[in-house]
Amino acid sequence: MKLLFGLIGAALMVAFLASFVIKVQEPAMIIVVLIGIVMMFVDLWQARNEPDT
Repeated sequence: MKLLFGLIGAALMVAFLASFVIKVQEPAMIIVVLIGIVMMFVDLWQARNEPDT
């Protein structure tokens, strides 16, 4: 269940940040957003093995 909610949250976060990146279109901002998205998915990947609380 935690994985499902994590994937929904990740999809919402990517959609929100994508709209921001499309409007700004600065290379530095795109890099920062991509690093944040990668960190989010790494955390989600690591949390998938933790038990649900």
